[in-house]
Amino acid sequence: MLLKSVLEENKFSYELIFVDDGSSDNSIPILLEAKKSDPNIKIIKFRRNHGKSAALSAGFQKAVGKYLITMDADLQDNPNEIPSLIAKLEEGYDLVSGWKKERYDPISKTIPSKFFNFITRKITGIELHDFNCGLKGYRLEVVKEVKVYGELHRFIPVLAKEKGFRISEIPVKHQARKHGVSKFGFNRFLNGFFDLLTVVFITSYTQRPLHLFGILGTICLFLGGAIELYLAIGWVFGQWIGNRPIFFVGILLLISGLQLFSIGLVSEMITSKSNTESRFSIEEEL
Repeated sequence: MLLKSVLEENKFSYELIFVDDGSSDNSIPILLEAKKSDPNIKIIKFRRNHGKSAALSAGFQKAVGKYLITMDADLQDNPNEIPSLIAKLEEGYDLVSGWKKERYDPISKTIPSKFFNFITRKITGIELHDFNCGLKGYRLEVVKEVKVYGELHRFIPVLAKEKGFRISEIPVKHQARKHGVSKFGFNRFLNGFFDLLTVVFITSYTQRPLHLFGILGTICLFLGGAIELYLAIGWVFGQWIGNRPIFFVGILLLISGLQLFSIGLVSEMITSKSNTESRFSIEEEL
């Protein structure tokens, strides 16, 4: 096993946590056979497929080492990159993301991925080239504090950055896929966009929802008020406004603005009453 060889050659003390996300192949018998000769191997088997975020979360819960390296099971990640990731962590970073600078994937996957990474960089302000690379290095405190669910595994660097952790990136070698079939498709790309909106909201507005809904409500109220004022001035000078579509557009904007403000205020009340989870991360107490 190349992975084990790399760890032993570099004299790393290690544990190997394999998460079987409801696979239908021969993974479990192979892992059980490997476990007979290596007690450092741990196996987590899901009853059914729950997705990558759930698999990572399960592994994070079991991990106890100082550093964690995550790798996909499709053999496209090279274990020889592990020493480089750990060396970067030793420089003081909390999370080091791999960058598949040269990719061996079909263009139907690489082009959407580049677009997705570009949009994520611009929206989050985090200068990573490859947010979705499965090959990453973490300090233990990162995975214990950052909660991953749904399909938010793509945005772990964003969630970690919001907590105050130091993020970096290094180029890593990418290999052509040898086993299995990629499940990448348009739906996954669309879901990624929705997840990006979720991450932006929970990292920027969870503790101040009125700042978001208030801005949107103000825009709607301003536009609706301007339209109705324009029509009112026209009415003073004899223009009939009762059957003009823009009249109803203005009313709709005014109602929408009031509703958005109401949602923001209710969200603030819920936040103040249910905020039991700490939103800050303590590095050390001196």
